Amino acid sequence: MQPTNFHDVVAGEFGQVNDYILSQLKSEIPLIEQIGYYIISNGGKRLRPLMVLLAARAAQPASGLTESTLSNAVKMASIIEFIHTATLLHDDVVDESDMRRGKKTANEEWGNAPSVLVGDFLYTRAFQIMVDVGSFQCMEILSGTTNIISEGEVQQLINCGDPDTTEESYIKVIQYKTAKLFEGAALCGAVVAEASHEHQEALRQYGMYVGTAFQLIDDVMDYVSTAEEMGKSVGDDLAEGKPTLPLIYTMKHGTEEAAQRVRAAIESGGLENLDAILADVRACGAIQYTEDKAVEQSELAIQAIANLPESEYKSALVTLAQAAVNRRN
Repeated sequence: MQPTNFHDVVAGEFGQVNDYILSQLKSEIPLIEQIGYYIISNGGKRLRPLMVLLAARAAQPASGLTESTLSNAVKMASIIEFIHTATLLHDDVVDESDMRRGKKTANEEWGNAPSVLVGDFLYTRAFQIMVDVGSFQCMEILSGTTNIISEGEVQQLINCGDPDTTEESYIKVIQYKTAKLFEGAALCGAVVAEASHEHQEALRQYGMYVGTAFQLIDDVMDYVSTAEEMGKSVGDDLAEGKPTLPLIYTMKHGTEEAAQRVRAAIESGGLENLDAILADVRACGAIQYTEDKAVEQSELAIQAIANLPESEYKSALVTLAQAAVNRRN
């Protein structure tokens, strides 16, 4: 994915977001700043804050945004990035991950306790900024969003080691833990721009569909990309016993031997048969099936915003939805 393609139309605002994020990481506790700067500056596409800016602009392309509204959009984009970063800090502790985006995770570098506590700091700082924005509707959206993300993470934890997890359960988990924040980002962008109810709903749906597509491709990459491309170890999901869609499909449509091999790996959470399972997943059509599901979600996202007024911002949202399924990292 080439994120600069989407940043171009809101490059100025995006620069303001980066500056604002750094300004809000300041703390009297040096370790908070140290870990905060480490993970915030550790690469990443910043798609969620970008979605806030594009949604706000696409919702009001003709009249444009007032200086006050633009300031709130920048703050809302920063809020979304803080919430996302907090979830990453917590996820890496839960998953015992040691690498993200090609660098050591914060928990590997500083330990679990500081990572969890700095994640808490980022959550609370996000809600402090939310109060400053002063949109009760956005507070309502994002309080519900963070709650649902937590539910999704717990459900994923429950599903780990369970080879009988269904496709429906898997989709629900990724919509909760990943797509919900994309949805909140797009919807809050529309809200701060004072978009019509119709356009708010269109952008809410767009965010959910793009987020679902994004996670589907993320789960594909665990079986088709290199560690360098992903910035993490190949087979991480399998090592954690996560029954993602490629594995669920392989157990249902692969050979009996392949199904047994995948089932055993999910139950044990091991990588002893990684090479064989990689071959199983590729041979039975699981990769193509999952990619097709992602394309469906991308197309639904584009359909959702069909009635938005034509603009370079809407075009960027369309391109972003397409690029979400055509990426290697």
